[in-house]
Amino acid sequence: MPGLTVGVITMSIDRQPAVAGAFYPANPAILSQQVDALLAGVATAPQAQTHPKALIVPHAGYRYSGPIAASAYAQLAPIAARIRRVVLLGPAHRLPFRGLAYPGAERLLTPLGAVDLDREALAGLADLLQVQQLDAAFDDEHCLEVQLPFLQRLLTDFRLVPLVVGTVAPAAVAQVLERLWGGDETLIVISSDLSHYLDYETARRHDAATTQAIERLDPAALDHHAACGATPLAGLLVAARGHGMQVRALDLRNSGDTAGSHDQVVGYGAYVFF
Repeated sequence: MPGLTVGVITMSIDRQPAVAGAFYPANPAILSQQVDALLAGVATAPQAQTHPKALIVPHAGYRYSGPIAASAYAQLAPIAARIRRVVLLGPAHRLPFRGLAYPGAERLLTPLGAVDLDREALAGLADLLQVQQLDAAFDDEHCLEVQLPFLQRLLTDFRLVPLVVGTVAPAAVAQVLERLWGGDETLIVISSDLSHYLDYETARRHDAATTQAIERLDPAALDHHAACGATPLAGLLVAARGHGMQVRALDLRNSGDTAGSHDQVVGYGAYVFF
């Protein structure tokens, strides 16, 4: 793997994908075809007048949550040409840590190519105590990686601000989002699944209640039983309230609706903020 050596510190230029071939296809042609088909299959047409600023999308394997994620990403079609930066947050699944973590790499790789990081934007977070460089937070972590092929197929030229979120207050997440908020050129994406391993009908009730909390911008109503990404999600809700935003639920299903049994399901929701 190529790297830059400064003194005794070696910084990797590229971070290789961790879940290609597992959560999504490793073959570039097959991956492109699958993402394009998922986007083409979205029934809810984008509304140009909504000007999406933020999305909430699930992060399971594409056979489970891909159609739900696509329903959010498809809303970007009218504004894709103007998006130059994507701020992408998701919850830590592998490594317990405090705060928000970003990688030392210059680029994140997927089978579709490299996504450049916005190192200038990351440098602008240096004074925030809750933000740290922590490469280990990205080892075997899927929540951000599975979003990248959708962004690569939709956007023509963008840089990424990837942040894995550990234990931290939603207000501290909101502070980071405010620093990165930007204008029309910046899209915010929160990667989160909803309830986990409930039976089908119980999950539907729980996820409907979570959706209502999201739609009324109520971060206090969320916990990690409602959504694995409750912390970054709540941080977005705090910021969204301050900006007077509205939320629209686009899709609400679970693994029992897509590719799993009804015994123990994982909930998936897609939401757009405008």
